[in-house]
Amino acid sequence: MTGTSDGGKRRATYRHGALKPALIEAGTALAREGGPEAIVLREAARRVGVAPNAAYTHFAGRGALVQAVATAALSEMAATMAAEQDALPEIPDPVRAARARFRSVGAGYLRFARAEPGLFRTAFATQEDVSAVAEPAAAGPTGRSGIELLGDALDELVATGTLPAERRPGAEFLAWATVHGLATLAIEGPLRMLDEPQIDHLSGLLLDLIDRGI
Repeated sequence: MTGTSDGGKRRATYRHGALKPALIEAGTALAREGGPEAIVLREAARRVGVAPNAAYTHFAGRGALVQAVATAALSEMAATMAAEQDALPEIPDPVRAARARFRSVGAGYLRFARAEPGLFRTAFATQEDVSAVAEPAAAGPTGRSGIELLGDALDELVATGTLPAERRPGAEFLAWATVHGLATLAIEGPLRMLDEPQIDHLSGLLLDLIDRGI
């Protein structure tokens, strides 16, 4: 990226495909500030320092940019979930280890929602089916999307004999819906009035409930 003078103002020029990721980054910043409603293609272009017409060469309209930011948000969420698993101490017992890894997936999901409410809301703003949340671009640094990390954890429970195989089909959707419900209530529902310790307590109780239920 280089700067050029134009009427006394500096304007960024992008080459070799650098403009598209820059626009997604600007859109992500807008989403952090105000959720999916705050993503405006012209504003993203302004923040990057290019004319709106340049942005339209990469995104046909606002919806396309929102979709790209949503995918980036899903990737960040998957990274947070994976980091939660990576932070677990070594647990020699395979059953306890599997249960801890399963629980940490939900803990990472809740942590991302609370830390990045704008991105969390954006992540699901345009996803019309489950395949959209598992596409390669939605994966974190492990190469696994959030729903795949949850599926892996459930498969590990089956492998250790903790979860009966006949109860495995569809289990990820039950666990996901439960955790997502608390996350949504805590960031934009009536539970947003609770303080951090109260939400921490509820999160722990919910994860305990899912662990026992599974």
